[in-house]
Amino acid sequence: MPAHAGAPHSRRRFLAMSAGGAVAGAAALSGCAMQVSSGVSGKGETITAMVNSGDILPEQIKQAHKELGIKINLVRYDITKLIAMLTSGNPPDLVRGVGAVDLPFFAARDVAEELDPYFARSSVLRLDDLDPVNDLWRFDGRTQGKGPRYGMAKDFSQDSMYWYNTAAFDKAGVDYPPETEPITFEEWLDNAKRLSQRKNGQTTVFGGSYWGLTRSTLLATLTASAGGSLFTDDFSRVDFTTPEARKALTWCIDYCKARVGTSLIQPDPNGWDGPTYQAGRLAMSNSGYWLGGMIYPDKKLAEVSRLAPAPVFAGGPRISACQGGTGLWMPRGAKNKDAAWRVFEWFFGEEPAKARASGGWGIPTLKSLRSLMPAQEDYQKRVLKVQESELKHFSVVSFTPYTRADALDALFNQIAPAAMNGQISVDTLAGRLNSAINEQLKRGKEQVG
Repeated sequence: MPAHAGAPHSRRRFLAMSAGGAVAGAAALSGCAMQVSSGVSGKGETITAMVNSGDILPEQIKQAHKELGIKINLVRYDITKLIAMLTSGNPPDLVRGVGAVDLPFFAARDVAEELDPYFARSSVLRLDDLDPVNDLWRFDGRTQGKGPRYGMAKDFSQDSMYWYNTAAFDKAGVDYPPETEPITFEEWLDNAKRLSQRKNGQTTVFGGSYWGLTRSTLLATLTASAGGSLFTDDFSRVDFTTPEARKALTWCIDYCKARVGTSLIQPDPNGWDGPTYQAGRLAMSNSGYWLGGMIYPDKKLAEVSRLAPAPVFAGGPRISACQGGTGLWMPRGAKNKDAAWRVFEWFFGEEPAKARASGGWGIPTLKSLRSLMPAQEDYQKRVLKVQESELKHFSVVSFTPYTRADALDALFNQIAPAAMNGQISVDTLAGRLNSAINEQLKRGKEQVG
């Protein structure tokens, strides 16, 4: 792909970037000693970072200015504003992104800076120290997970893993899942049905939530777990009629029909799993390791909470993917790249990274920081044992570069409720999804060229 650093891109090329809406989106400072970069300095400069609230905290901005001599100006992430800044030739210096779904989209449109030269001379972010999850931020022009690096994840979870409340299992007389061996998706759903509690026609305790970070990544991961791929080899089409994709789609619809947890036809009143799980109204949540950051402060909840491996389909491979991998990338047209890289190093390898690791809000993306993960209490040690075993089964589930996840989600959200309510069959749903999504991918491929 051509590289024209600093050159503005045509607005027409980015029209598709606004079609899907904004991408869905903490750290505290610790007292650890700073490492020293052997790369660039950027002292005395100012950079602009386009991020969500809480990605970079006010106290971190002060710390960066004190320790690095670099001022950070924050701009709230907004896809429309980002397009305008990119096309005018005045982009932010760093931009937040979700590696699992955003990186192929931006890299294919030639707006992201290749960071391999920066990594090569950094003593803070060494290639041999990078966790494989950072491969979500690689793209070779066709396939995610290969080729140049365009960004890095700040932390991550294997998002098909799930937390469960042992008190809910005890009350329902359901056996706990094994600590390091996966149960099947069918067993998970059966458990969720048994764990659900209802009174006067109302659900008082949800048996389990398995709705994923986005529907796109959920379905892609489920299809991989069934032994296939949601996308064709060139990522230009989806096919929900293949045996593997149909199995994934059928399970997803069966889950929704069972009304054991969050879905389009049964939304969580809190908007997401965290508060519902905290309140004891959710027995299982497929939020990965990072939810421990919310669970651990409540010792009573922490003592009955356990983490379990990602389920499998009978006969399928063991897949435990990351559906997020949120981090930062640098636009090609950024004006303060040296200073931006120094902030990048600091954010991903120094004080903020150490604080995130020690708080339990995700797995560090540098292997050298793993020792900071919480392991003081017995329940933390048990969770860490499960998580460390699961890391062996991580793999990148590649996403299409031709559209955004939220655009695909919007189509799914329009079409799928009819199947969830039993009004159409899974086969009819598969055909309608193929038609709508492939039209979207066709337009995206034409725009990329």
